[in-house]
Amino acid sequence: MTHDEQKALLTIALAAAFADGAGTDAERGEIRRVAESLPGAADLNLPALYQDVLLKRASIETAARALTTPETRELAYVLAAGVCDADGAQSAPERAFLASLRAALGLSGAAAQAIDAGADALATAPLAAASSFEPPPAAKAAGAAATPVATTMPAAEMDKMILNYAILNGALELLPDSLASMAIIPLQMKMVYRVGQAHGYDLDRGHIKDFLATAGVGLTSQYVEQIGAKLLGGLLGKIGGGLLGGVGRQATSSAFSFGTTWALGHVAKRYYASDRTLSAAALQETFSSLLGEARTLQQRYTGEITSRAGTIDVKQILSEIGGKVR
Repeated sequence: MTHDEQKALLTIALAAAFADGAGTDAERGEIRRVAESLPGAADLNLPALYQDVLLKRASIETAARALTTPETRELAYVLAAGVCDADGAQSAPERAFLASLRAALGLSGAAAQAIDAGADALATAPLAAASSFEPPPAAKAAGAAATPVATTMPAAEMDKMILNYAILNGALELLPDSLASMAIIPLQMKMVYRVGQAHGYDLDRGHIKDFLATAGVGLTSQYVEQIGAKLLGGLLGKIGGGLLGGVGRQATSSAFSFGTTWALGHVAKRYYASDRTLSAAALQETFSSLLGEARTLQQRYTGEITSRAGTIDVKQILSEIGGKVR
């Protein structure tokens, strides 16, 4: 992928992140942090690109003209749809943005509709649905509802479940298939749901989004960071491509998702075990501390993550989470 294509794709991804106004200073600040910290940021001058997009000096029409193949144009739309759906189903401003992007990219209605349907399905997938690639859920205690009870999952089993999600998400980041990155946030939400359920809480999507935001995990910025690392690491290729890269690329592309997932699982475990009494400051401090621990832990599981990536069927995972695949 050329320098100009990388810049165009990141321009479109950042524009998608701001399509709904990126409503809070915290959200804008997190997206800026991502733009400035991505590997290769200096080569593309991503801080300047961030400013150009935020101040509307960069246009999606100009970016689209730099994408000269059907594959890169479709990839641009997949990335934009994923960004728009990262924090939930598309809002009206996001749908308007995607309509403008379709026109700029010259995508057919049928192709764009299939991508939108898949992204929306992932964004609204049932949290409680079981999947064959996940460890079996523990039985819920009789009468357990939204009030705290003793956990229905032994601590060792919960730790294993969290690690399983972290390894799976780390493996997904090794795949060049752009659809693989779309699965990571829904899988994190399912993991938090199961941790809460084991402690007697029947969580909904809104509560989990609030929990993640309080812990300091921006869903939109996380997705931008995932796809940015893949693009700049040369790992993101055609939709549906095969496994590329190895340990070196894993260090820059999958360590982030492994670490974020593992830290989220364990901060959720502490939060719901404490009867949701941890303050926002305590949640953020705990999450930050666990991220540091996860970076060391990830190195121990490099081989398992790489091995898992070689056996993943992305279409099966997307289908089981709730996404529609072509």
